[in-house]
Amino acid sequence: MDTWEVHLDESTDRKFYINTVTKEKTWKPPRLFLGVRDMKDGPTTQPKTNAQSASTTEHLPSPNFSPAAVQRRVKSGAANCDRLSQTKSMVLTDSSPIKLPVSRHRRNHSQHNLSEITGMVDQSCLQPLEKNGFLNKAKITEGGKKLRKNWTSSWVCLEGNRIEFYKERKQQTLASLKAGYKPETVDLCGAQIDWAKDKSSRKNVLQLTTFSGNEFLLHSDDDSIHDWYQTIRRAIDNLGNSPSASSIWKSSSSEELNRSEGDNYSKSNPKEAKPEHRKSLILRLNHGSSDNSEKKRVKSRLKKFISRRPSLQTLQEKGLIKDQVFGCHLTVLCKREGTTVPRFVKLCIEAVEKRGLDADGIYRVSGNLATIQKLRFVVDHEEKLNLDDSQWEDIHVVTGALKMFFRELPEPLFPYSFFDQFVDAIKNQNYTQRVQCVKSLVKKLPKPNHDTLRVLVKHLQKIIAKALVNLMSSQSLGIVFGPTLMWPEKETSNMAVSMVYQNQIIDLILSEHTEIFDPEEK
Repeated sequence: MDTWEVHLDESTDRKFYINTVTKEKTWKPPRLFLGVRDMKDGPTTQPKTNAQSASTTEHLPSPNFSPAAVQRRVKSGAANCDRLSQTKSMVLTDSSPIKLPVSRHRRNHSQHNLSEITGMVDQSCLQPLEKNGFLNKAKITEGGKKLRKNWTSSWVCLEGNRIEFYKERKQQTLASLKAGYKPETVDLCGAQIDWAKDKSSRKNVLQLTTFSGNEFLLHSDDDSIHDWYQTIRRAIDNLGNSPSASSIWKSSSSEELNRSEGDNYSKSNPKEAKPEHRKSLILRLNHGSSDNSEKKRVKSRLKKFISRRPSLQTLQEKGLIKDQVFGCHLTVLCKREGTTVPRFVKLCIEAVEKRGLDADGIYRVSGNLATIQKLRFVVDHEEKLNLDDSQWEDIHVVTGALKMFFRELPEPLFPYSFFDQFVDAIKNQNYTQRVQCVKSLVKKLPKPNHDTLRVLVKHLQKIIAKALVNLMSSQSLGIVFGPTLMWPEKETSNMAVSMVYQNQIIDLILSEHTEIFDPEEK
């Protein structure tokens, strides 16, 4: 064994052996090979057949040739590739044909070369990789059925007429994968590649559609996706002129033609149609309705449903729908109740003045939202409301419901037409003129708005009177009720500035309530 050297293949971390005399290379530890025996003992005397003589042509390996690449190419070839994978070892020489090891039980085994190996598999298996690298992949359609989009990072290999997706990259991609692992393979024959503009919010996304109806999205964070597009496009174009691609399209066209002829015959002669044709016709009629016809049917059904739906007045007369309190216009609600201040507002104010004036952060602290929604439902659907019930014992639930009532008014307590006027008034630098301008605008408010505001301000004065206990001053209440009682009809870019003015307006009304509201008003 002095003539053999041990080396390490860095790409696969496998040991291989080189004969210093014959320059032979092998993965397996050196044994008695046919080539070595012939070199020592002279040429064999066994006669060669014509086939064996024809196979003696030398085939030199390419500079980039590696045993691992050969194993991977052959394993991914046709079914006959099993013959190569079952061999015990492989010998490679720089100046002689590739030699497979001779079985220890058969010393007279015939010698194999590269031409014999390639004859067992498809020539496309030995084509070099055109492109590989990491891409983000998402399969969105399989056989025409849409799938949930799920992005995963995959090692993508474009090789000949197919693309292979691997979960992770090994040191040489395919050479060291576990036995039995099969990557996801996409046949490019008859496929289409294009940029996906409306299938994903990401940029630089390719959509690959196969002939079988599968759709893939390919994405890369860098500009390499453009190279992928050109390479895949070139591979598809090259396959477009191949006999296999043309045969696929011809067979598909003939199937569609035969199917359409059978359907036309079945439609014209339904009784004489074959059972399989009748079944196919029924399935195609059920499944072949276009999206436009489906949309038309839905629209027509919706129109019929809306036209036959009873009016709101009819439902109210039957007692199926009761008049709402939350979300109802203030003028309509007061007219329905025969008052200028909503009954719900009076009930909430009475409850707060009865057991909530000393509550810390009254109107500032939020109550339980679920309980507030429950109270809202009771107010909208039940005639009698008792806020002294134990389920409304948290006073912050009552105050939260009152604030929600004002926020859900279709038009705020300070109508839209008054918003800019109140803002201009609060901008007045003269304090006396500012108060008089606000007083004049308050008097111009509609009767329900004016009376409800007066009752609310009178109630909030009692809150301010106990500010040392509940820690709610006029400024604090202005911050709470500013955006609750008034807001602009259209949102603008300076909403923060408008909110400051809203708070100042409510604070001024609370501070100068005796001047703004006449004492003789009830």
